[in-house]
Amino acid sequence: MTLNLSVDEVLTTTRSVRKRLDFDRPVSREVLLECLDLALQAPTGSNAQGWQWVFVEDAAKKKAIADIYSANFELYRQMPEPEYAEGDSRGEQRQRVVSSASYLAGHMHESPWLLIPCLEGRVDGVPGAASAGYWGSLLPAAWSYMLALRSRGLGSAWTTLHLLGEGEKQTAEILGIPFDKYSQGGLFPIAYTKGTDFRPAKRLPAEQLAHFDSW
Repeated sequence: MTLNLSVDEVLTTTRSVRKRLDFDRPVSREVLLECLDLALQAPTGSNAQGWQWVFVEDAAKKKAIADIYSANFELYRQMPEPEYAEGDSRGEQRQRVVSSASYLAGHMHESPWLLIPCLEGRVDGVPGAASAGYWGSLLPAAWSYMLALRSRGLGSAWTTLHLLGEGEKQTAEILGIPFDKYSQGGLFPIAYTKGTDFRPAKRLPAEQLAHFDSW
């Protein structure tokens, strides 16, 4: 069942959901594939469509992947925090975001499904232009997937911390992903949300971020 949301509402209220994921409500394979059919309409370089989508329901595998994520999250927590000017909405939201991320790190394995989108090839150490083109063939589809989830009352959070260090290779071994042939684009918990009343987030005004004809 889809929610009665306009395109603008879907675009402005699709959040990284963590504490409001309903870990107790089952999610069918049918809805996962329904959302994937929509996501596969996203653009991809040269129409290559070199993506593969790995959905994980097995409890032991979810726990093993979540352990990798949690260990890397602890390393991330030790990094210096960014500094924001007084009145910057990003600084005001910092502690709330950290609390939410900490919650997910401790509960990732409880999600009904985990999703790892993969793209054929590897771009380790290549120039920025090649890397941008490569990931541009996967990330639009991954975001479309999150939008499709939102429109159906489900949510997710775009995470990448499991990729740090040996994490990507370890995850590939757990799931049988050919590490030398495919790169992982993220780790997405998937669940229905507790309520569907999400609001637009506080963002910097467009006028502060836009440049016309020159920087």
